[in-house]
Amino acid sequence: MTTQNLLVELFVEELPPKALHKLGAAFAGVLAEQLKAQGLAPADAVVTAFASPRRLAAHVTGVLAQAADKAVQQKLMPVAVGLDANGGATPALLKKLQALGADVSDPAAAVAALKRAPDGKAEALFYDSVAHGASLQAGLQKALEEALAKLPIPKVMQYQLETDCELPGWSSVNFVRPAHSLIALHGSTVVPVKALGLTAGNSTQGHRFEAKVSPVLLPHADQYDQVLKRDGAVIASFAERRAEIVRQLQAAAAKVGGGCQPIEDDALLDEVTALVERPNVLTCQFETEFLDVPQECLILTMKANQKYFPLIDASGKLTNRFLVVSNITPDDASLVIGGNERVVRPRLADAKFFFDQDRKKTLESRVEGLSKVVYHNKLGTQGERMARVCAIAKAIGQQMGGDLLAKQAEQAARLAKTDLLTDMVGEFPELQGIMGGYYARHDGLSNEVAEAIEDHYKPRFAGDELPRNNVGLVVALADKLETLVGMFGIGNVPTGDKDPFALRRHALGVIRMLVEKNVALGLPELLALSAPVFGDKIVGTSDALIEFFYDRLSGSLREQGFSAQEVDAVMALRPGRLGQVNLCLSAVRAFTALPESPALAAANKRIGNILKKAGEVDAHVNPALLQEDAEKGLYAAMQKLLPESEALFKAGDYTASLQTLAALRAPVDAFFDDVMVNAEEMDLRLNRQGLLKSLHVAMNRVADLSRLAT
Repeated sequence: MTTQNLLVELFVEELPPKALHKLGAAFAGVLAEQLKAQGLAPADAVVTAFASPRRLAAHVTGVLAQAADKAVQQKLMPVAVGLDANGGATPALLKKLQALGADVSDPAAAVAALKRAPDGKAEALFYDSVAHGASLQAGLQKALEEALAKLPIPKVMQYQLETDCELPGWSSVNFVRPAHSLIALHGSTVVPVKALGLTAGNSTQGHRFEAKVSPVLLPHADQYDQVLKRDGAVIASFAERRAEIVRQLQAAAAKVGGGCQPIEDDALLDEVTALVERPNVLTCQFETEFLDVPQECLILTMKANQKYFPLIDASGKLTNRFLVVSNITPDDASLVIGGNERVVRPRLADAKFFFDQDRKKTLESRVEGLSKVVYHNKLGTQGERMARVCAIAKAIGQQMGGDLLAKQAEQAARLAKTDLLTDMVGEFPELQGIMGGYYARHDGLSNEVAEAIEDHYKPRFAGDELPRNNVGLVVALADKLETLVGMFGIGNVPTGDKDPFALRRHALGVIRMLVEKNVALGLPELLALSAPVFGDKIVGTSDALIEFFYDRLSGSLREQGFSAQEVDAVMALRPGRLGQVNLCLSAVRAFTALPESPALAAANKRIGNILKKAGEVDAHVNPALLQEDAEKGLYAAMQKLLPESEALFKAGDYTASLQTLAALRAPVDAFFDDVMVNAEEMDLRLNRQGLLKSLHVAMNRVADLSRLAT
């Protein structure tokens, strides 16, 4: 059968920019998937998605006008139900065959055409038929309806469409935006499918202002993007349009000079790509006096409110130039440039006003206001929360660095949330913490405290940087621990994919700080410092919360490339100091590479089972009670090797500590070959169990080696 490429386009009013990329990919993906499922497109068909502010389209290669017929075998019913005692068709069988369109005028012939085959415990009747392949019109109609139904539409709107019939009237249509035309081209042939009250044709609309012709006629499915670009002044491909914007941004920045670069922001780039059909980057500027405002404020207002690309110089400082991605290309761009400069000026003036007004009050003077802001109905106000974070930070600081660190951490924690009450953060919540750092420096506070206020939300996301100094580290730990302990304490625990308080992210942030900064405090110790500050507001949560932490840590370690077996072995000991976990994992990995590893892991597992059955066992050995040569040999080897292993463990050389134990393989094997652990004499039994207990403790300092046994 000959094939042609297929093009489907839905032309609509401006689509939601933040959803456009997903809408385009989903539309093309589901459409092609449905065509393949019906045999109209091959499994290896090339699918190209197009998405612009006013259109969703898909191009699919190798589409058939008619799908091939397929042989179909259907199970009817058990033989005992379908045939009577004489082998004739029962009324139930004839009714079933008739429903399937089979000829039952001659029941004997109809029965003879059936197949009998075992189906589980009984024999069943099967009917062979041919399913005629779907026509392209019918198959595309189904595929189009499915593609529209499965679009990830953020919000559906309802609009009225005039009916196309003899009786005038209006019908209601539900879709993301009003649709105005539909194209369905199989090669150069129109496929007359319908959707959203529209019948497919071969014409669309180009750029709202710059199209050469209207409507734009498409002669062939393969000429879609070329004709649309030439006659409609539209770059239909999202990826091509995005690449063109990047190219123009870089070229415009190079013209400005001074090593300037546009701000990097993939989300902004995607959104702007979804706002224009034919990008034209223009260079604008604002008054240099606004550069006295913290650059984070200016950058945010330009990006969030105006979708501009600020220019950063070679040293990373904001310049007074910015780039605009326009949707029109006039011969004289001065009016467009001037308009954008006039629009941004009030935004920057607002930012400057907020900054100047906020600095008239100190952060300390805002502390009392926190008691008027509700944090959680079960956990009190932001003022109460601040007091808890202060207490936790002071306790952690005292443990980590003594009185000075405790004092600085308490001061930073006291002021960390006060910028929530400033005008700037009220307008731009994304700047919380950042503005606190600026205002702290203006108030004359030390750089350590100012940086801690700025950094106490870090890490905000995966890959984010950690706090820069120890004061910030302590306050960030205190802030996240207060959230975790409090929320677990009132039962707000993440379930499934729901985590409204971002507790998983907070836990991973704590883990990263403890691991990467190698904090000397253990996780249980930190939780013990945090829980008492809540008083009777919470119930005990330490066990559940510790398990929550270890689950997050285990998942993170597996993502870093450690095997599930290695992670399981280390995490089985529930390590307190998380900064040592990577060293333990490296030691386990090196140990598993030794030839003695499998035998020792198996022996360790066997020892664990013996001790578990024995109950409480004292790790004590009386040499006088050692009778067998094998147990004497194991004891002698342990006397020599265990002190060496323990010394290396205390020195932090976990790899060498484990490798030292490899020499125990032979005496351990001999012990289990020749010695009956559970001897009838109680003193011999307890002594041998004590010997194994001593060995078990030594072998499992770094990790539970039994978890390595296969």
